[in-house]
Amino acid sequence: MSNIEEFDVIIPSETSHGREVQEKIVASMEARGFSPRDVFGVRLALEEALVNAIKHGNKMDPEKTVHVWWQVDEEHVRVTIEDQGPGFDVSEVPDPTDEENLDKPGGRGIMLIRAFMSVVEYNETGNKLTLEKRSGADEDE
Repeated sequence: MSNIEEFDVIIPSETSHGREVQEKIVASMEARGFSPRDVFGVRLALEEALVNAIKHGNKMDPEKTVHVWWQVDEEHVRVTIEDQGPGFDVSEVPDPTDEENLDKPGGRGIMLIRAFMSVVEYNETGNKLTLEKRSGADEDE
């Protein structure tokens, strides 16, 4: 039976608080023996997701918060990030690898999140993101 660690926090819309949460999740992964590659990927994906929630979702509004729930055990890490913004339609975010978008900044964070995580799911509104990384899941790619 794996040793599951679970946290549930509500943070203000400030990137420094997002970084603190990110570091707690990463430390928990390292303590459970996740590979440096998995830790790197999750760290990057979390940074993108938390910054998106704070800057794009909540528009840095100090009255709004971000709810972060995570669960870590030896096999996987699962994180849900929910902001208080209006949400968005992820299918309308332009593909940053399309030639006409190469010079545009938008969409790169979502692309990175998808590249590094095993599961990426948005709710219907687009203000809640669930990420999951299975330990070693992408090692053979």
